Formats: sequence, structure tokens, C-alpha cells
Amino acid sequence: MIMKIDGQKFYSVSDACSLAGISRVTFLRWVRQGKFVDVDHRNRNGWRLFTEDDLNRLKVQVNIMSRRSLLNRSSMHGKMLKN
Repeated sequence: MIMKIDGQKFYSVSDACSLAGISRVTFLRWVRQGKFVDVDHRNRNGWRLFTEDDLNRLKVQVNIMSRRSLLNRSSMHGKMLKN
């Protein structure tokens, strides 16, 4: 759910992950593993709130992780062809 507080847009974890193209479980794992610095804002229930900047950081991290995955797959494919 997207909400506005004092004129600033905030996204829930589910919405931010959906817009970034990852699952909520993946996001939480990345936070736990230190691959993504957690967001600063929380609602009164303690749930994370993503700003536009947080969402953009998450999208960048998704791109980085996708590239790494593609590089790993192509290097593994090259090794398999050599054998």
C-alpha cells in the first residue's frame, strides 16, 4: 500500500519488492545477510516504510544481484563447454 505522510510517498515492503521485481522473502534475506542496508522509516506497528530513494536503492541492488547471477551462470557454462 502506497501512503503519503507529510507530502512524502512511502511504500510497504510488499509493494516495494513487487516494484523492484523480487520477493519479500528475498528482501528480508538480503537485509539479514547485509546485502541491503535496511530502511530508516517504520510505521507505528514497526513495519518498514520505503521512500522513493529506498525503492531506487532496492532496484539498483536487484540489478547488481541479477548481473552477478548471469555472470556466474555464463562462467559455469563456459567451464562445462571446456570439459
